[in-house]
Amino acid sequence: MLYRQFGKTGKSVSVLGFGCMRLPLTDPHKPETIDEEKSSALLHRAVEKGINYIDTAYPYHAAVPFTAGQSELFVGSFLKGQMRDKVFLATKLPSWSIQSREDCDKFLNEQLFRLQTDHIDFYLVHAVMHQFWGKLKSARVFEFLDSAIRDGRIRHAGFSFHDDLPLFKEVVDAYNWSFCQIQYNFMDENFQAGLAGLNYAAKKGLGVVVMEPLRGGSLANNVPPSVQKLWDNAPVHRSPAAWAFQHVWNHPEVSVALSGMNEEAQLTENLEIAQKAVPNSLSDAEKALIESVRKEYRSRIKVDCTACKYCMPCPAGVNIPGCFGMLNNLAMFENPDAVKFQYNVFLGQGKASKCVQCGECAPKCPQHIPIPEKLKEVVKVLEQ
Repeated sequence: MLYRQFGKTGKSVSVLGFGCMRLPLTDPHKPETIDEEKSSALLHRAVEKGINYIDTAYPYHAAVPFTAGQSELFVGSFLKGQMRDKVFLATKLPSWSIQSREDCDKFLNEQLFRLQTDHIDFYLVHAVMHQFWGKLKSARVFEFLDSAIRDGRIRHAGFSFHDDLPLFKEVVDAYNWSFCQIQYNFMDENFQAGLAGLNYAAKKGLGVVVMEPLRGGSLANNVPPSVQKLWDNAPVHRSPAAWAFQHVWNHPEVSVALSGMNEEAQLTENLEIAQKAVPNSLSDAEKALIESVRKEYRSRIKVDCTACKYCMPCPAGVNIPGCFGMLNNLAMFENPDAVKFQYNVFLGQGKASKCVQCGECAPKCPQHIPIPEKLKEVVKVLEQ
């Protein structure tokens, strides 16, 4: 296993981290039914092979989204004893549930109990977005983090992020964070924090954890034939997963890439790929190949929306660029379950079905997109 310095924390973390959001299940229709035997075997082998970054969160593997899940309980049970000292444990404060300073302490203390530990190595404010940011500041979250570090309940404070670049920079500058977690892969260079955010955080001395390096598996599974042909014709043979990981690890600013491995074969492949996670190792020709693949995926989009937001705000509250982004994801990656999950989680009250067909948006669109008609298509494929 290769390791990288984790920003200004002074810690050395494995380039591959184990994400505990998609553990094996005994019932595939019930996320709370973690297969503890299979999950334990996977985690044990991962730690044995040198993975030392274990990531979980309060709502992972919950029967009801955004409530207390089973992942923390399982991870705590697995790590109890000597295993705990072999890894860095990361979990997250459920920001959507924070209304006061007291809530912050309540959740952290509950998580310490659930994880059967007296400290969290890397504690993140979960899913920072515009809708939570103001409440978090009002709840004096920075005061809470300082206090929890002083009393030893957490070692280092960070945040995970799901919003636009301007807010990302504001959050980075708002507190003395040690690290952050962003979505990044070769298809998401300009999505949310993106490459600009990655570089911004690194220049500020933050360690950077990358989530979704395979875009929820979309870049590794069910690869369209036209994309697979590009990979197959490369002078260097790599699996689609290997190309995606190598793109992420090629950036020296990336400290660790998380993978939600729920099968032995996935763990074996990812461990092998991680052995070659050397920064700045991709050639110009290999970078050009990845760009060709990106363009091929982009050629499959349904709506030529540039997310300029000239159509916003929508009088009915529809997140028009967000809806079109999800429709394009479905067309590019043909992964309906993952896209519908993201649509329900991230669009919230901004879903396409709120459109009242008022028509105010269409004349404002520089791309001349018939927005109301396309929103009907979003409803048809993602809400029915």
